[in-house]
Amino acid sequence: MNQYNAEFEPVWAAGFMSGTSLDAVDAALILTDGVDVLEFGPVAERKYTPEERNILKQAVSAARQWNWWEGPAPEHAFEAAEAVLTETHTSAWAQLLETWHGPAPAIAGIHGQTVLHRAPTAKRAGATLQLLDDKALRASLETPLAYDFRSRDVAEGGQGAPLAPAYHSALLRRLSLGKGAAVLNLGGVANITYRKSDGSLFAFDTGPANGPIDEWVEGHEAGTHDMNGALATAGRVHDGALKQWMAHPWFDEAPPKSLDRFDFNASLARGLSLEDGAATLTAFSAEAVAHAVRGLEEQPAQIIVCGGGRHNPQLIRELRSRVQCAVMTAEDVGWLGDSIEAQAFAFLAVRTLRNLPISWPGTTSVDRPLTGGRLLP
Repeated sequence: MNQYNAEFEPVWAAGFMSGTSLDAVDAALILTDGVDVLEFGPVAERKYTPEERNILKQAVSAARQWNWWEGPAPEHAFEAAEAVLTETHTSAWAQLLETWHGPAPAIAGIHGQTVLHRAPTAKRAGATLQLLDDKALRASLETPLAYDFRSRDVAEGGQGAPLAPAYHSALLRRLSLGKGAAVLNLGGVANITYRKSDGSLFAFDTGPANGPIDEWVEGHEAGTHDMNGALATAGRVHDGALKQWMAHPWFDEAPPKSLDRFDFNASLARGLSLEDGAATLTAFSAEAVAHAVRGLEEQPAQIIVCGGGRHNPQLIRELRSRVQCAVMTAEDVGWLGDSIEAQAFAFLAVRTLRNLPISWPGTTSVDRPLTGGRLLP
């Protein structure tokens, strides 16, 4: 990681994240110089309405049906989704500033909505697509934007994900932990950032997290997710299915590596009851993390869990039963677990503004530390 540069004065920056679970836009303010996090500001969440969520789901479906590496997108395929994103991000921005009495944010970091992510292989280049109408959003927010954070890394042969490790490392430094520790984000996909005892970073996607579980529950018209892990708690884990799923060759690939939200999906549990399917998919997410942790060069002293998956008690129980180190939630160490990804893109916006790297060989497999993101002043 870069050392502190005295010429970089801290600024207040806003960050926004809309994850693959399509539940909400999260927003957050932080004070940062792009290296350290000096202060946390307010956070906000703008839930998607059922109609808005359906429009975004249609965009994901359109993207999956389009051979996007072979030609331009179908005309107007994503206009409705981009309009939803502009409206909801603007609404989250208004919520964020409603009680804020500090200086105006110097920049906003916008992730956009991932509709496809293709990791590179030996035979083909990677590709990634996040929807966003940058000009419309810039005009609406009336503040400079940093966006399109993944494309350069992918173009240079990297995975394009995960991108939060730079921020995770800054958070871990604030805790002044003497031993190696890891941050685990349980979103649609799970990713882990391991900061070794010497300060070096290693990060990668570990496997599915909430995505297949949510899809399974929604497909059975039992809600949008397994509320409080109740379905999984009532079900039985099918060890044979779990063993079969963990035999997928992706788990044998050396990290850093990344996943698309639909590389593993709810169809894995076809033929199981609602409860048993939820239980087995939940155990799968936990076992995938445990498999990744067992493969680390050094075992972390503790894992700090953020993202929506930490609200699923059964997922946390499964995780604690399968790893050999302490498992804590973000709140246990004083973090805001629902806002860390939004905060991360505020942090990355400032790094982009100041031309600092946002990905490294140990985080995305790119061949050198790489800057990224585009700026719209």
